[in-house]
Amino acid sequence: MLDVQTITVSIDRDWRAVYEFCRVPENFAKWASGLGGLERGATGWIARTPEGVAMPVRFSEPNAYGVLDHWLSPPGADEIYLPMRIIANRAGCTAMFILLRQPDMTDERLAHDAAWVARDLARLKEMMEA
Repeated sequence: MLDVQTITVSIDRDWRAVYEFCRVPENFAKWASGLGGLERGATGWIARTPEGVAMPVRFSEPNAYGVLDHWLSPPGADEIYLPMRIIANRAGCTAMFILLRQPDMTDERLAHDAAWVARDLARLKEMMEA
């Protein structure tokens, strides 16, 4: 079992509007800086990390449940599962990202990644509430 950190942000906007924005792969690059240079490749989506590493990425199919899971395939490593949900929270919603600590991840790297996700979710909140 991997250790888990759930990072959330409340957004004052209907969950369906937030989900509809987030489910479009091109929109990920507008708020998810870890997937910065997202582009369509010959066989699917390619994410270019801030360090310039190209990685295939695939996204969950559009759905009625707010599921925004995605999977990254780093070169020479196992695929990384990145679960995300948008859930209704009265008139607004909560965006949840589940950070799974990878086997070789140090405490420092885990804290770094958690802070990065929190910044990205704050950016999503800012965009959706504007």
